[in-house]
Amino acid sequence: MGSSKVQRLSGMQKQVLSLFRGFLRAARSKSEEERRKIESIVSQEFRRNAKSVDRKNFLYIEYLLRRGNKQLEQLRNPGVMKLTGEYWAGSTEVLRSLPRVKCIQQKQKQE
Repeated sequence: MGSSKVQRLSGMQKQVLSLFRGFLRAARSKSEEERRKIESIVSQEFRRNAKSVDRKNFLYIEYLLRRGNKQLEQLRNPGVMKLTGEYWAGSTEVLRSLPRVKCIQQKQKQE
């Protein structure tokens, strides 16, 4: 019987997985159609970044984590109805991010 070595995840890897799970949880609060779209976009972006980002580029990974957490906060906002496009609303940077989506918020009349 050979013992299999289970490689422990680093703190940063745990943060990435936590962010991914957070997006999936937030998607559950949206309509069924939007949930499927969000899950697809998030999966594609995480896979793309896993392949394209150097695992030793900690500064860039930390940047993506910070940006992803901000985007997750926006997605959790009850006023967010759906996701479309390439970038979150208000984003002026044209950088790879987690994920590239635009947040469409329900317009609220303020009088």
